[in-house]
Amino acid sequence: MQPYQLSATQLLEMMRQRELSPVELMQSYQQRINQVNDKVNAFAFEFPQQALAAARQAEQDYISGHARRLSGLAVAIKDETYIAGQITTNGSLCLKDAVAQSTDPAPAALMAEGAIVHGRTTTPECSTAAVTWSRIWGVSRNPWNLALTCGGSSGGSAIAVASGMASFANGTDIGGSLRIPAAFCGLYGYKPPHGRVAEIPPFNIDPYCHHGLLTRSLDDLQRIYPLMTGPNWIDSHSFVPRDKSPARSLSSLRVAVSSNLGFYQVDQDIRANLEQSALHLQQAGVAVEFVDLDWDDQVIETAKIHQRALMGMLLRRNLDKPENRPLFTPYLAWYLDRVAELSADDIFEANLHVCRMWEALAKVFKRFDALICPTLATTRIAADFDYSQHQVEINDQVVDANKGWFMTYPFNTLGQCPALSMPNGFCQTGVPSSLQIVGRPYQEQTLFTLAEALSHYHDWARWPPFN
Repeated sequence: MQPYQLSATQLLEMMRQRELSPVELMQSYQQRINQVNDKVNAFAFEFPQQALAAARQAEQDYISGHARRLSGLAVAIKDETYIAGQITTNGSLCLKDAVAQSTDPAPAALMAEGAIVHGRTTTPECSTAAVTWSRIWGVSRNPWNLALTCGGSSGGSAIAVASGMASFANGTDIGGSLRIPAAFCGLYGYKPPHGRVAEIPPFNIDPYCHHGLLTRSLDDLQRIYPLMTGPNWIDSHSFVPRDKSPARSLSSLRVAVSSNLGFYQVDQDIRANLEQSALHLQQAGVAVEFVDLDWDDQVIETAKIHQRALMGMLLRRNLDKPENRPLFTPYLAWYLDRVAELSADDIFEANLHVCRMWEALAKVFKRFDALICPTLATTRIAADFDYSQHQVEINDQVVDANKGWFMTYPFNTLGQCPALSMPNGFCQTGVPSSLQIVGRPYQEQTLFTLAEALSHYHDWARWPPFN
């Protein structure tokens, strides 16, 4: 196997044993980028010379015994996340020359452990879409089916990992922006509970907003994620105590399963794969029960209102100026027009609805240790899909084009609940299927226990078909 085909966990062990050098690894990634990136469009910026120089230093660190916990690994960082001195466009022509003045806590933690930032990954304009295309970077494509979306807004990050162009990647998630591309690309995508990973203001005060990881394996996720967590003085919410609960046996766990969260239309292939995963858990000794969740499509409106109330207002203040309007993608212009229509009454009613959502979910969590459900309601979304202009149909019914086809944002609304997306088969479209494991507030260990059990049923040594 080529180095780019190995997991981050395997790579670290090989570099420690001096069976592989960080320089050889970085060269493998660069060759892979040259081979496939033109087909899928994962990277907005590449730093080949700086990355090789950092790899040479990592090589010396291994020789001298000073290697850090991620030394030599290549991390792809989303073109939304600040790294001081690097251009950060957030997928917008309006920000094509914007240089970050500071580094966000998540990449700072990863780089402090020796991870090498070898490129910045594509994102939709201002992260306002669940697909990844923009006027500045063009269309990013699903490596399993180039006609379909890779998801968004951390789409380029997901492509980079799924296609063997990075050891792992970061992502951000305010409505599913990490888990949606994880699902489309066959990865593990983890949205921690709010506060577990420090964020910059004002996003740190937003319980919908999270920073997480995209990895090819569960081992990689469990190895790297703890290195991002913990208190940071930039974020008062980051002083949340760690989950120190011991791992429990599978036979002691009770899991609720919902195929539609009460109101979604869901493709049959996704439902079938979820049912198969539930059966796998039962066979492993877990008590599994299908449940009805008392939610309706007001959940969609609540998420829209909240996203517009903070992120949207911030974009209106900083970016929505007459001279910028001709540069916007249609979906960003549509989004900002909706932000302008927002009222205080809308925000008040949405906040009250969050309380009702939790009441319904709390009834489930009082009886069960976790909830599993699909990540996506359909995989039939084109790479250049535009929710401001196009429709989505599932089971011959038109659904909300903005949010009616992915099932992630309820667990941003209830952001204290950890949510892990993982592959659980394939869909008729040829792209992976995915499920979400959602935990009780701040109780993360159970998610990883269940994910470990499910991970044994799917061989993800396979690679996208354009190989």
